[in-house]
Amino acid sequence: MQKLLVFQSLWAMERRHTDGHEHSLEEIIAMIVHGGFDGVSAHYTNREDVARLNDAIAGTGLRIEGVCFPTSVDDLIPTLELAREFPVTHINLQPDIRPRRVEDCLPFLDGWMDLANKAGVPVFIETHRDRMTTDLHFTLDLLDHRPDLPLLADLSHFLVGREFAVPVQEANHTSIRRILDNAHSFHGRVASREQVQIEITFSHHRPWVDLFMGWWEYGFTRWRSRSATDADLVFTCELGPKPYAITGRDGNDTTDRWAEAQLLREMVRDLWSASIKESGHALPSPLHQESLWKSSS
Repeated sequence: MQKLLVFQSLWAMERRHTDGHEHSLEEIIAMIVHGGFDGVSAHYTNREDVARLNDAIAGTGLRIEGVCFPTSVDDLIPTLELAREFPVTHINLQPDIRPRRVEDCLPFLDGWMDLANKAGVPVFIETHRDRMTTDLHFTLDLLDHRPDLPLLADLSHFLVGREFAVPVQEANHTSIRRILDNAHSFHGRVASREQVQIEITFSHHRPWVDLFMGWWEYGFTRWRSRSATDADLVFTCELGPKPYAITGRDGNDTTDRWAEAQLLREMVRDLWSASIKESGHALPSPLHQESLWKSSS
């Protein structure tokens, strides 16, 4: 049976509060386990850090999404070696290289995919600003040349990068759906056309939340239609600390990001449940969504 696994980003657990207090890794893992998440997203570039993380999650049942930022084809090799020693669900590759021509990107993509296939480790290319995939249209051009390229869809970067107005034009929906057709995993935050991360519990942000819920619903449905019956889909809650998070005059977050991450987890799980109903297209009922909304206030 296909399953949705909801992970929590370790980066998103950083407080960066003006009181200077940060939780230890062990405290963070305990919070994530108690919060009901299925795994964590963490950098997979330093063996000492990766080994410590694996020690910290031992016995918890948590799984890992490994993140890397290669600037060359061979830069992926150490991460794949770590992933074989310390297993992951997949590697999230942020391509930290910015060729201006699509043709110049293809050797990197082909090289990374070849290494991933040889290692037997799933590698997904993240859609992310200041990376090879920074621009929506450029990424669509990459897909024209490599139609089977597995993506990790973080749609917040494309929305803020292209400044989609609401209501979103059908042409822009079509472009996002093309990205979602290739999405093998998701990073979850809600953006507006001006900010990459907005507070999901503010009522005036509801149109943006609904927009992302609609996109994720389409992505879940498309993933289910082309994946094995026993496949797992990973959705990572990634409500990042400042400067991603909007802060007040005091320099601190305007909302409790940890509480919002747990709310997002429940909203996404409800969305997944809706996607496995016979219709496969219904969003969670407005009444239930409203109760989730109010529960976070």
